[in-house]
Amino acid sequence: MGPDPAVAAVRLAVRRLIADLPRGKLLLAACSGGADSLALAGALAFEAPRAGRSAGGVTIDHGLQDGSDERADAVVRTMADLGLDPAGSIAVNVDGPGGPENAARDARYRALDEAAQRLGAATVLLGHTQDDQAETVLLGLARGSGARSLSGMPSEFRRQDVLYLRPLLGLDRATTRRACKAMGLEPWDDPHNVDPAYARVRVRHQALPALEKALGPGVAEALARTARMLRDDADALDALAARSYAALEASEDGYRVAVRLEGLEELPRAVRTRVLRMAAVKAGSPPGTLAAVHVDAVDRLVTAWHGQRHVDLPGGLRADRRSGKLLFGPA
Repeated sequence: MGPDPAVAAVRLAVRRLIADLPRGKLLLAACSGGADSLALAGALAFEAPRAGRSAGGVTIDHGLQDGSDERADAVVRTMADLGLDPAGSIAVNVDGPGGPENAARDARYRALDEAAQRLGAATVLLGHTQDDQAETVLLGLARGSGARSLSGMPSEFRRQDVLYLRPLLGLDRATTRRACKAMGLEPWDDPHNVDPAYARVRVRHQALPALEKALGPGVAEALARTARMLRDDADALDALAARSYAALEASEDGYRVAVRLEGLEELPRAVRTRVLRMAAVKAGSPPGTLAAVHVDAVDRLVTAWHGQRHVDLPGGLRADRRSGKLLFGPA
């Protein structure tokens, strides 16, 4: 008799994603103790040795709640009992710009980067699911974001020399919870995940259920599918923009980045605005605060030029039009 269908689904998702990874390097599961990442840890502990690979686990203690250190210790014991070795926790200080969610995410990824490098792991597995993807797309829609934001979370990405994988993006949250129950694992439910002060929680418990009620079941799956298709489009446009940027980049004394206007004006808007964003980011404007409204204002310097003044950008920068170039430098 085979495993529970939910357990089999989680294991298969992990097996497929680790099959082509280089051998000889540790695989590391990031586990908060919630159902998604706990199911992931259990699946990795099962699949890794059968694929001739070593696997460990790490949990991040954000220190945002009383007793968080004790919960982190309990997650470490669970990972060790599953057979993940090494298994450990890292305490982080959540303090940074962009609100508590962004600060916690930044601190978490920095800690995971450091853990992977210290332990010699080339790959970190994350437990995000199809439901997380749908929530990300809805949040992007509410903020009026472009295709890159609406394409949601990628199944893989790199930070420094570490490859991050999300094997469970094709599975819903209910499946990971059933898998935990079948594996005898007791997940921890973070109180922050039901706190309506957070926009993602309101999307999860109010917006998505309302859409399911109004439109019928399958909304989360449809949003995740939309994200996959938009990611293909966004990747293609980004590649075109990168080639255009390389062809148009120039130099100008006193400025960090200069882009020739000749050729820039003729680009399709979808490509041109990406070139402008690349130029602003390369000049030092923070990607997280550089919004569409800023890029649109810079685009008007290209397409609707009437002698207007410079455009101020996040990071203490400005964009000027002068001598046939678009110039980015300190304000």
